[in-house]
Amino acid sequence: MPFLPTISTFFIALSAILVAIGWVLITKGKKKAHKKVMLSAAVSAILFFIIYVSRTIFVGNTSFGGPDNIEIYYTIFLVFHIILATTGAVFGIVTITLALKRNIAKHRKIGPVTSVIWFFTAITGVMVYLLLYVIYDGGGTTSMLKAIFGF
Repeated sequence: MPFLPTISTFFIALSAILVAIGWVLITKGKKKAHKKVMLSAAVSAILFFIIYVSRTIFVGNTSFGGPDNIEIYYTIFLVFHIILATTGAVFGIVTITLALKRNIAKHRKIGPVTSVIWFFTAITGVMVYLLLYVIYDGGGTTSMLKAIFGF
């Protein structure tokens, strides 16, 4: 299994698990624990993002290495995941900002929506990982720097 994709997938899955724990904590009225766990989930998501972006720039993204007849389905699934992840990140930033600014009424409204989006983002992200590195052998990679600058 490739090191960086495995580590980044671990962090995104961890962030979803921490969000689930945070959700349980807030339903039990444990506000301080909820805050700590949710901020830990955010840090985990940021670590994922840093690893993912670094890998994309310096190593490259792995192309789908599975059968040609299902590549279109993988691509559609990947586009869905990317849209979901982008939406989830925006919702996450807004939700955390609302909480830190003590706008709890709005935070309570958007938090559950953000959590659900994040769970689906994590699930689809793990599925992309499995399709690229576990179920099928990954295709080729080209770093963004090499693609742009030729080195």
